Amino acid sequence: MKQEVEDWFKSFQDSLCGMLEIADGGTTFREDVWQHHESGGGRSRVIENGKVLEKGGVNFSVVAGSLPDKAAAALLMPANQFFATGVSVVLHPQSPMVPITHMNVRYFEAGNGMAWFGGGIDLTPIYINVKQAADFHRLLKSVCDKHHVSYYPEFKSWADEYFYIPHRQETRGVGGIFFDRLQANAEISLEQRFAFVKEVASAFGPWYTAIMTENRGLPYQQPQKEWQYLRRGRYAEFNLVNDRGTKFGLETGGRTESILMSLPPQAAWVYNFKPEPNSAEEETLNYLKKDIDWVNK
Repeated sequence: MKQEVEDWFKSFQDSLCGMLEIADGGTTFREDVWQHHESGGGRSRVIENGKVLEKGGVNFSVVAGSLPDKAAAALLMPANQFFATGVSVVLHPQSPMVPITHMNVRYFEAGNGMAWFGGGIDLTPIYINVKQAADFHRLLKSVCDKHHVSYYPEFKSWADEYFYIPHRQETRGVGGIFFDRLQANAEISLEQRFAFVKEVASAFGPWYTAIMTENRGLPYQQPQKEWQYLRRGRYAEFNLVNDRGTKFGLETGGRTESILMSLPPQAAWVYNFKPEPNSAEEETLNYLKKDIDWVNK
């Protein structure tokens, strides 16, 4: 399936960048084409200083090579040789009223012939909008339910566990879905897994650009920006300390600038910050927990 998946991911990168440029209305993506030191490469596309998006990336890559034994073991790879292709998206808006978002879809083949898909979407509001968080989860559930009734509860729980900052004892945001190592089995073919991955990816652009449009004009003041910088700091902590995709990219000699495009342009760390009681900031922290039933909020 290598070529079919690679071609679809390239086309998806093109269509998503077009949607985001139209929704932002103030700037466009710039592209860097790069080569992997063993085989393959990618197209890194970054958008900066737009009317809505302060910084964002929509990156496509297709790489192949061999992992060191230690890296292969850490990443649970069944063989050192690998092929990997995917699209990774992280968007940091100007306004603290527009949530940070992440999406990625990926395909792996190991040297022993084993193949699987992975990916996910999650949402990191700076300020919780319960209705938008619930609508987001209902959308994901509807996408999942079209393909298998077990997908949403399983992948939602997986996201709660994955997008968790253990040293803070809080989730990165309101979660979403996360899945990995979706292989063919007696019930589901690899082609059916691919159909699910395509639908997850295709749902992302229309949904997030609608949020951009809905929230871009909401008013905010400097204290809200300062809270945004603190929340971006937590986002950076997760990506640098916990995120397996970041580790995989760096371990396999990927392009550092493309891997670290997920970091925000500005972030802050304030010693022992405590929000005011009953504030919007405290309310947000109270929602950064696992196992919230967003669908029924």
